[in-house]
Amino acid sequence: MSTIYNSINLHLPTNKKAYFASDFHLGANYSGKSIERERIIIQWLASIREDTGVLFLVGDLFDFWFEYKYVIPKGYTRFLAELSKFTDNGIPIFVFTGNHDIWMFDYLNEELGVKILREPHIFYINNHPFFIGHGDGLGPGDKKFKFLKKIFTLPICQKLFSWLHPDIGVALAQTWSNHSRTDPRTEKFEGEGNERLIVYSKEQLAIHPAQYYIFGHRHLPLDIHLGQGARYINLGDWLYNYTYLEYDGTQVELKKYYP
Repeated sequence: MSTIYNSINLHLPTNKKAYFASDFHLGANYSGKSIERERIIIQWLASIREDTGVLFLVGDLFDFWFEYKYVIPKGYTRFLAELSKFTDNGIPIFVFTGNHDIWMFDYLNEELGVKILREPHIFYINNHPFFIGHGDGLGPGDKKFKFLKKIFTLPICQKLFSWLHPDIGVALAQTWSNHSRTDPRTEKFEGEGNERLIVYSKEQLAIHPAQYYIFGHRHLPLDIHLGQGARYINLGDWLYNYTYLEYDGTQVELKKYYP
């Protein structure tokens, strides 16, 4: 039985655009200091704020994130403040959880007013259907990760982790994150038949037809025609590629930010 994904209708105000970005991995320092990349991301956000109608942040914003009852991970103050400038001006932000920030709960919603989404959704933006999700655990194969994801999303596991002192819990999680992550510089396009998210998008095209299938996770900026007028677009990352997607109400364009 196929999954029935929720759908959301949005209409862009006149002369406004939808923007999409993913995989900031704030907190990861292996491609340069996180604070330096954070400043670049903030520059980009500031540059698009005036003409943004809606902003989609499609997972792995943080290299690790866990919300204790009274504690959140240290850092990211400038980034969160920049997001608040969007929501304070009535610009909606949709944040998808990724495999690195799967334990994102209610903090960003309560403090910034962003909408947290934990599974793919279909958005009708100006009546154009966009199928959007982070991409982790989708498509064929990768059974080990899919099993681990089920374990990590169990409430009892989240509760047990919360009993660890933040100094211990965050250190353990960052070690695991560094161990489990593949260097994006080694990622190569594996061909349409071997790219899990392309296979998944083609399957969904037959079940939940959309014009655009937009994901992160893969770290490669990709724009692939699927047939029937549909496209698979991977947003890339902000570790090396600094890529994002822009939709002006008529067409989409995958772009690179040059700070």
